[in-house]
Amino acid sequence: MPHGNPVTFFQGPARLGLSTALGVFRAGFVLVGNVPTKDGTSPTAGSLLVINRNGSQIAEWMPAAAKINGPWDLTIFDAGDHAKVFVSNVLDGTVTRLDVSIDDDGVHLNRATKIASGYTFRSDPSALVLGPTGLAYDPQRDVLYVASTADNEIFAVSGAGSSQHDGSKGVLIYADNNHLRGPLGMALGPNGHLFVANGDAVNADPKHPSEIVEFTPQGRFVAQFSIDPAVDGPFGIAFGQPKHGFVHFAAVDDNTNTVTVWRLPFEDADH
Repeated sequence: MPHGNPVTFFQGPARLGLSTALGVFRAGFVLVGNVPTKDGTSPTAGSLLVINRNGSQIAEWMPAAAKINGPWDLTIFDAGDHAKVFVSNVLDGTVTRLDVSIDDDGVHLNRATKIASGYTFRSDPSALVLGPTGLAYDPQRDVLYVASTADNEIFAVSGAGSSQHDGSKGVLIYADNNHLRGPLGMALGPNGHLFVANGDAVNADPKHPSEIVEFTPQGRFVAQFSIDPAVDGPFGIAFGQPKHGFVHFAAVDDNTNTVTVWRLPFEDADH
């Protein structure tokens, strides 16, 4: 909303447990993960909720049909009348691809395929659970990048948009204890680099708290900056579409319950 005044779009029941598995389709439908817990421990498998543009829930995809187990984060490759949704599952260390169709009535789940597995997952006293989190998809190369929080590593899964089998973890592309500190949200920047939010639940360093780290898909560190002087701040991050020489970059600060949006200069190499 303008001037930073948010309004409630969707209100679920108590203990619903909405996660960072949040995405919006071009048609206006919203998909969000739900990993509930009754007492702050022992989360259950949850579900994925489909919400229309008016904030009303119109569908719920359950674990058996969607092959999910704690949907912790997701990313969407949207082609208009159909899409591919990639979901990281924090309770069993896997990634699922959902092939969906979209029409005026909603988003319809056609097929669910487990495409990756083997990422470390475990309970955590402060973060509830740790496991695969941030996902970034490159449709040009058909590669899905996975931020494995508990492993403190980034993996690349080839053929993610078409694979019909489990490709295990994929290929390790970035392992950097000098800069990675429990990677959570991840985004593919317009410059082709990957950006990840350090959640500080793993390999924390109070001298380098709450950092966003930029690196190349080939695993070369580029830059980092802190969004909060305390640890545990960064969570979700996202880029807008470049326009008129600028791109918007947004980051959630979980410590202050705020979202900051930066307007950054961007030079398109094709122009």
